[in-house]
Amino acid sequence: MAAAVSIVDVVKNFGSLQALAGVSLEIAEGEFFGLLGPNGAGKTTLISSLAGLARPDSGSLKVLGHDVIKDFRQARRLLGMVPQELVFDPFFNVRETLQIQSGYFGIRKNDDWIDEILENLDLTSKANVNMRRLSGGMKRRVLVAQALVHKPPVIVLDEPTAGVDVELRQGLWQFVRRLNNEGHTIILTTHYLEEAEALCGRIALMKQGRVIALDTTANLMAAYPGASLEEVFVRTMNQ
Repeated sequence: MAAAVSIVDVVKNFGSLQALAGVSLEIAEGEFFGLLGPNGAGKTTLISSLAGLARPDSGSLKVLGHDVIKDFRQARRLLGMVPQELVFDPFFNVRETLQIQSGYFGIRKNDDWIDEILENLDLTSKANVNMRRLSGGMKRRVLVAQALVHKPPVIVLDEPTAGVDVELRQGLWQFVRRLNNEGHTIILTTHYLEEAEALCGRIALMKQGRVIALDTTANLMAAYPGASLEEVFVRTMNQ
């Protein structure tokens, strides 16, 4: 199976802080992949580098064979990213926000897909509401919608359900599972380890800028019989 994402020996420093210390990963097309680790492990720096939002000091990152630096435009078209931060334009309503996002990727007449996204994220009733008037949870739903609006084959979800209600979490995962079943590659970071346990076929555990464990979810848990993924995570981090 071809690689959806290829990460080779990626190093990133912020002054004297080494955020990534030679990370290498390969994620196959169609995988539901979990990237887990404590705060400061380097997860967000890694996926920000993948999305072209941070530039590594060395190493390479590719999305479906396209280098994120040398072929940034094409790599970015193939990737949809939901960031942790609630970043939004306060001058537009929800539908306008998604139409503008479609325009960034040169997509016209995208209303049918926008309507489908709005319905699946329970945003239909908010379609004409200004972004400033939305709750934090609703704004996060719009971030998810923006990441999906150009139908990217690779979707990165960085803490997508942090601070949102259980109903949204369930609805979002139902929708994302559907996209994964249709062939989209999903990369997830989350503090809700039960989500990773239920959703991810493989998991990489990161600590201090390095991958310290990489295996199928089943194999990671088999190493500690009877343990939950959260217990496996804690024991691995303490080794």
